[in-house]
Amino acid sequence: MTSAQMDGQPARTAFDVDQYERRVREGPCFVCALVTGHPDYRHHVVHEDDDSIAFLARNPTLLGHCLVAPKQHIESWVRDMRQDGFLRFQGIVYTVATALAATLPTERMYSLSLGSHQGNAHLHWHLAPLPPGVPYHQQQFHALMAENGVLDVDDEAQAALARDIRRHLRG
Repeated sequence: MTSAQMDGQPARTAFDVDQYERRVREGPCFVCALVTGHPDYRHHVVHEDDDSIAFLARNPTLLGHCLVAPKQHIESWVRDMRQDGFLRFQGIVYTVATALAATLPTERMYSLSLGSHQGNAHLHWHLAPLPPGVPYHQQQFHALMAENGVLDVDDEAQAALARDIRRHLRG
């Protein structure tokens, strides 16, 4: 039994980094595509309001890995958001993180903003609940890097997890 299975996470599977890079560099903005209903960019939404959307990662590295993004195509929270808008957005990030921690056993909630003008330019925050019991050498950046494999989760399991997270958002 792997350490991932011991900590309650599904088994990891290899991730095609080259295919992913082509998709994010050559395809449409993934957040804008999700917001407009593009069929190739469906995700399990856990929160949506007029200004923001939160959804489960398509290739999660930790169970419950969510992305939170403004609906408006913003690329830099430093240049493109005013402080009051940023603080409102961070309130949504906090609310989703709290629901994740209420849904899944969580030792630490990882929160970071990734992306680049070269790919995944739309501002988004990653929230990834680290489960208890993960060995230290498999935590932090190691736990978040798809190059170390992604969780083998099926669509039905992701849909059920999204429902559980939404229940905790309303709770």
